[in-house]
Amino acid sequence: MCLSYGDSLALKDPDMKLFSALLLSTGLMLSACAPSGASKASKSVEPKIAKTESKSAGMVAAANPLATQAGVDILNAGGSAVDAAIAVQAMLGLVEPQSSGLGGGAFMVVYDPKAAKVWAYNGREAAPSGATPDMFLNPATEEPLRRFAGIASGISTGVPGAVVMLHKAHEDYGKLEWGPQMEAAIKTAEEGFAVSPRMAGITARMGRFVLKNNKNAREYFYLKDGETTIPEGFIRDNQPYAETLRALQKNPRALLEGPIAEEILRVIQEEPLPGSLTLEDMAKYQPQKTEALCSTYRKHIVCGAQPPSSGPVAVQSILRTLENFDMAALGPKTDKAADGWHLFAEASFLAYADRDKYVGDPDFVEVETGLMLDKDYLKSRSQLIARDTAMSDVKAGNPSAFLRGKDATPDNPGTSHFTVVDSDGLVVSMTTTVEAPFGSQRMAAGFMLNNQLTDFSFRAVDKQGLHIANAPAAGKRPRSSMAPSIVFNPNGEFLFSTGSPGGNSIIAYTAKTIIGILDWGLTPQEAIDLPNLIARNGRVAVEAKGIKDEETGEIDRGSPAAQFGMAPELVAALEAKGHKVRRSKGEFSGLHIIYRTADGSLIGAADPRREGTAVAAD
Repeated sequence: MCLSYGDSLALKDPDMKLFSALLLSTGLMLSACAPSGASKASKSVEPKIAKTESKSAGMVAAANPLATQAGVDILNAGGSAVDAAIAVQAMLGLVEPQSSGLGGGAFMVVYDPKAAKVWAYNGREAAPSGATPDMFLNPATEEPLRRFAGIASGISTGVPGAVVMLHKAHEDYGKLEWGPQMEAAIKTAEEGFAVSPRMAGITARMGRFVLKNNKNAREYFYLKDGETTIPEGFIRDNQPYAETLRALQKNPRALLEGPIAEEILRVIQEEPLPGSLTLEDMAKYQPQKTEALCSTYRKHIVCGAQPPSSGPVAVQSILRTLENFDMAALGPKTDKAADGWHLFAEASFLAYADRDKYVGDPDFVEVETGLMLDKDYLKSRSQLIARDTAMSDVKAGNPSAFLRGKDATPDNPGTSHFTVVDSDGLVVSMTTTVEAPFGSQRMAAGFMLNNQLTDFSFRAVDKQGLHIANAPAAGKRPRSSMAPSIVFNPNGEFLFSTGSPGGNSIIAYTAKTIIGILDWGLTPQEAIDLPNLIARNGRVAVEAKGIKDEETGEIDRGSPAAQFGMAPELVAALEAKGHKVRRSKGEFSGLHIIYRTADGSLIGAADPRREGTAVAAD
């Protein structure tokens, strides 16, 4: 196995200090072979990224047509991909408030073709100084809070980081002044927009719970009767949102200081379970910029965000595990398709187990991405996979000798993903979220507040007393499954960007598209249209055709699975191998891809499971 050294004597983890001392005492030589962007305890060999000339005016792929067009208009006005990303986010927060917004966080990966560098920007929310390890335990029982009780609370909201992250990227790559990017969203907020089918549907579903408990949310998402949620086609304006955007045009930190910050805190501190966030917590928050996490897959290079985003670690782990199999011979158009999906499921089981146990905020726990993605380590993991039998007891490996507790983090499927390429070849792949649908269910200054802190493990230690990597702590950023990714061809040139919303299923959704394009030779749209299969904790969820309605007994013909689902015989083949399969009528993916062809032109693809579009600039 290829191990790494570097700063290991200075590691905060006492078990790793002991491990390093033992290695030194035995005189073992440690080689530098970790993927690029590995944790600070690992030295790395950087995959070779090349400069990629642009032959296109650019493209935007996003989850709502208004957001896509806002980004395209900025590209057409001479803006960069980062300028367009600001416009897309501003519009998404208005027309898709259930998924992302100004009050949430994000991870963004940027490819700079002039410098041939890939950067990761971290706008993940941070816990307040008053956060404690037991903040999500019921004090009366010392058991974790009920899932929704934690979400719809003041304690669930962390410092919002998406806007200041975008501003940091704008300082590096903006071509327009800060501010004009928000004009389209301001105009739409003032004039009103037609509520989309998806927004109306999710509002109706969540409206049965606690969305109406917050005065601002009730007045915004319900009709005058206070009981009926706004329907599809309803013209919804949002003057407070427009005013917030105007404040942000003048001051990118307007959410973190001044009147808007005070309004956020007032809403957070309402019952039930008021939060402890303070103006000082908000003022201290800073987004982060690092080199991206990059590793090779066969002859290609895959780059993504760094921890506390666990998505790229897990996606690249799936890929590098599958590198030990001939996936090209097991594609969906072959008679061995069931074997291909079986291997994908098994590799997913292993990757999820490792990321659950070992990934957290690297400012608080050591995260050895280099060792987790080491080829020899993942080859040893691949040897646990049998071609004909599903694993019955999947456990995390032990790539770095850390002692970590069993994770207790709940899952909240929300979020939005978009991608932009500009005329200079600058590429943005960004995943953005308020976490659960409508975040904490609380609205301030025209936007929803996040519930990102429920992405922490609800327990700090497991039953054996071992510390859990993703436990809550003051100032800590919770682990995320977001996996914005950029893929390069064997020459190191930009090939495509990809990513998805969907809670911890993001990992499987994103990995599916990379396998589909690189191994199975599919077009970007065909890769997105593949059935979604998520294998975690010993169970497989798969979009499946032929599901019968429990009440009518009729076969479902209207869901995404009816169009894109896995054929019944393939599902049966997986079950024959021992997989415990849950058939789904549709998953929460919202994949968006921009692909660069051999002649330099761009192809965009959007997930038909949502309302996204891909549009080229003029």
